[in-house]
Amino acid sequence: MFGMPGGIEWIIILIVALLIFGKRLPEVMKSMGKGIVEFKKGVKGVEDDVEDATEQKPEKLETAENKSAKTETDKEYINEMKG
Repeated sequence: MFGMPGGIEWIIILIVALLIFGKRLPEVMKSMGKGIVEFKKGVKGVEDDVEDATEQKPEKLETAENKSAKTETDKEYINEMKG
C-alpha cells in the first residue's frame, strides 16, 4: 500500500517544494547536500576508528581472573585509605 513514490508522485512533490521554497530551493538543496556529505565523512571516520581498533593487538588481554584480582586489590587500597 505504502511504498516509494512513483513518477507522478515525485512530480507533485517537486511542485509542492517549488511552491514552498521558491527561489530558496537551490540553497536548501545545496545545504542538504553539504549535510549529507558531512554525515558520510563522520560515518567513514567512525568506521576507520573501529577498523583500526580491531586491527591492533592488545598487549595484555584482561581476563576475568585478572579483573577480579584487580578489584580486590582496589578494595583493599580503599579500605586502607579509609582506616
